[in-house]
Amino acid sequence: MKLTYHSVEELVFAASSSGKKISQIVLEQQAEDMELSLSQVYQSMDKNFEVMLESVEGGMDKNLKSSSGLSGGSAAKMKEAVDQGRNHYGRLFGTALSMALAVAEYNSSMGRIVAAPTAGSCGVLPAALISVMKEYKIPRETIVMSLFTASAIGMVIARCASISGAEGGCQAEVGSASAMAAAALCEIFDGTPDMVSHSCAIALKNILGLVCDPVAGLVEVPCVKRNAMGVTNAFTASELALAGITSTIPADEVIGAMKRIGQQMSSSLKETAEGGLAATPTGCRLCRQIFGEEN
Repeated sequence: MKLTYHSVEELVFAASSSGKKISQIVLEQQAEDMELSLSQVYQSMDKNFEVMLESVEGGMDKNLKSSSGLSGGSAAKMKEAVDQGRNHYGRLFGTALSMALAVAEYNSSMGRIVAAPTAGSCGVLPAALISVMKEYKIPRETIVMSLFTASAIGMVIARCASISGAEGGCQAEVGSASAMAAAALCEIFDGTPDMVSHSCAIALKNILGLVCDPVAGLVEVPCVKRNAMGVTNAFTASELALAGITSTIPADEVIGAMKRIGQQMSSSLKETAEGGLAATPTGCRLCRQIFGEEN
């Protein structure tokens, strides 16, 4: 069937009825639509993955600092704790946290990243995929293929709701990234298309209502640390789905709910820096410190 990316149910049906993974049918259709070979489309995605790898490495620099001074160096601290065995919830967990921080901080410092699906949520997907690849020695091809599944989920969310913080709050950015990562992880560990759907639904509904309230209007506080939260949520959702636990509310209905919540959300909580953490005394002080009293 021809995918329209208007529902997760459509992706699941197409994959289940053909006996293929979601990633495979997405790759095949993209190749057909773009009039390219499967290899060419795959190589394009592989280049995206290479940028993800580079952003993780670049963001680990302990001397990294954004021009505002609000972020930088956290990823290196987390990595050091993991390397020294000082973190408490396992190497994979700590590594994923450090990678999510690294990519988000690299973005804040004007490094090249993959917007997955946005710059503000760029650390979630790379951290999820690269950490499990290294921990379980998963072939690079498997990881790259999972990006097609993640992309398909992102396309559905973008078409049926939003991936913009200015339109839907942070639920639309980190929430969407977390759902994409959960879906990809589920497929990597041989979850069925139906499990992929439940993984997406669980991840997204866990972040419903998350506001976008960047201090001083910059994509740093609390954005960087929310990327770390997003990857842990993706782990949770995929683990639950792979155990056979289902989401009572289907993925497409969760996406619809996210859209409605975004529409009901105050504009002060949608990237305007007029509410939430941005409006706290410390948030206001930092804004004055960065831009001056007049501004």
